[in-house]
Amino acid sequence: MFINSTGFYVPETSIPNSYFTELNGLSDDWIYQRTGIRARVRASEKETLNYMCQQAVEMAAEKLPYGITTVDLIIFASYTPSDTVGTTGHWIQREFGIENAKVFYISSACSSGMNAIEAVSAYFSAGLAKRALLICADRNSSFSDDTDSVAGHLWGDAAVAYFLSGERYNDSETEVLDIMTQGLGHIGQGPEAVKLNLPHGGIQMPFGKDVFTYACTYIAQNTEKILADNGYEVKDLSYFIGHQANMRILKNVAHRLGLPEKKSLSNIERMGNTGSASALLVFAMNDSRFESGDLVCMSVFGGGYSAGACLILIGKRTDSV
Repeated sequence: MFINSTGFYVPETSIPNSYFTELNGLSDDWIYQRTGIRARVRASEKETLNYMCQQAVEMAAEKLPYGITTVDLIIFASYTPSDTVGTTGHWIQREFGIENAKVFYISSACSSGMNAIEAVSAYFSAGLAKRALLICADRNSSFSDDTDSVAGHLWGDAAVAYFLSGERYNDSETEVLDIMTQGLGHIGQGPEAVKLNLPHGGIQMPFGKDVFTYACTYIAQNTEKILADNGYEVKDLSYFIGHQANMRILKNVAHRLGLPEKKSLSNIERMGNTGSASALLVFAMNDSRFESGDLVCMSVFGGGYSAGACLILIGKRTDSV
């Protein structure tokens, strides 16, 4: 499976930590020391979920090696949908005239993007699709409560789009070597750890310590597993991209893996936790950094609990693994 092109959209408005100092007394230093966040991007009224996703798709479509209307599978991944009936996936299908595509919505908290990539791979393997559009986005500000001193300061908004195919179109295209996901509702606080219980409440994280502990464990563990399953070791990684929930989690994972800081890519400091889009967003935003032969691993952990990892090779394979 190959990534033909990527695109993304980040809202124009940036909310600094000082906003929360005025709101509920949390200082810039307090927030930064505990999360690694200096600011978070927030969507305006104009920047709806559909709008952000359309912008991301338009960016990705500019680099597409085939016509967008030949896409035969569209998957929208999110845990903050604006509509669960007329989904963003169907809205994108209509806006871009992609008439012959299967379309559905998938949600598994912050691992939703990983689950969607796995679903695309399964459709390709079964011969049910050849070209896919994955749209992954969260508009956390639609549901977050800024006065919540436990988690209100974490959330950002963003959208990302990936075009994928079962065949390679040129040597510079990125290959998805492997993808894995897990449902982990049976461990720790599970479904109670992070909740979006509509219509009775917004996004809540009552068991942050539990989330932290299991996120560190599974992000590191799944990174090692997917590398070993494909004949690689941590030292072979060019770059690691973890779920952008908390910089302390990312540093803990890097320490567990023995990974140099320069190999861990992140955007949480200036964007906050952009939900299921976060790791995919970091990858898309660093597109120009990658060189042919680079090995990249994305590994995420989300509420529910759920987890997933994806191993990616930039450009054409040059080794015998």
